[in-house]
Amino acid sequence: MTAVEQAPGIPLPAGDLVQAAQEVHREVASAIVGQGEPVRGALLCLITGRHALLEGVPGLGKTSLVRAFSQALGLTCGRIQFTPDLMPADITGTNVLSRLPGRDLSVVFQPGPVFTNLLLADEINRATPKTQSALLEAMEEGTVTTAGTTRELGRPFCVLATQNPVEAHGTYPLPEAQLDRFLLKLHFGLPGKDELTRIVMHTAGSPRPGAAHVAPARLLDQLGELVRAVPMAPHVVDYASRLTLALHPGHPGAPEPVRRFVRHGPSPRGTQALCLAGRAAALLDDRFSLAYRDIRAVSQPALRHRLVLNLAAEREGISPDTLVAEALARVPEEPA
Repeated sequence: MTAVEQAPGIPLPAGDLVQAAQEVHREVASAIVGQGEPVRGALLCLITGRHALLEGVPGLGKTSLVRAFSQALGLTCGRIQFTPDLMPADITGTNVLSRLPGRDLSVVFQPGPVFTNLLLADEINRATPKTQSALLEAMEEGTVTTAGTTRELGRPFCVLATQNPVEAHGTYPLPEAQLDRFLLKLHFGLPGKDELTRIVMHTAGSPRPGAAHVAPARLLDQLGELVRAVPMAPHVVDYASRLTLALHPGHPGAPEPVRRFVRHGPSPRGTQALCLAGRAAALLDDRFSLAYRDIRAVSQPALRHRLVLNLAAEREGISPDTLVAEALARVPEEPA
């Protein structure tokens, strides 16, 4: 029995949709110890139909997070282990020769693992740029083109890609054009003593614990429509725009650290991400309008991967989060 019972094709009332989303959040959070930002952020991406980049050292629960959302929502889940020898056809699929009994040879399309609802792209930065680019069309258009034929992916479709921020040997950094297609970049933090104890106790049993199925997959489509209906006041969108522009080193209102350490600021997708993820965050908080606090709440995961820092920032250990925090502190909510 799931938390949502509704006849197919009949949308739930807005309040029931929000309660169902909150139930999914609670169920996944109960299966993943700590990691509040990744759990909430991944749900925001699922609701909005976008994608997330999960960053953290091994063993923090990135793969478990993807599995938990798949279980809680009844989504089909595919996994690709990215390696240097992976080819684009290993992701998208390819045409193969097939012969059925009593028939001639024929060409049949063999779908790749991208044809799923929830795709775990594990260690995406270990594949070559040629292979990484095989995901670009799927992430942006929701289609896959092979041998001149374009095929639609199922709905919902979400890529949750992981990468290790520490180990750089044998990796290929994601280009800015691909990073920009991720709505959020979510950091997995190192657990404290109490959380480590809970992790051991949580995973010591057999079989391995998971999340219960609490809502149908169609909930995401209904929530996505609801998110896009959430009103955005012009002055709140103006704040998101000014916040994004403050991270461009050539902008007159950019703080001094931004002018010193940033090579390129966020594209227009940065402002779009702030407003889209902000509206989804407002819904999860039982509010039906975009507010300043929603923009601030999603600013770090929405903007950190859209900043290109220079060598001076790397030399002095300046992180994108530090610069986003500087912009948040300097940009007033109300325009001057």
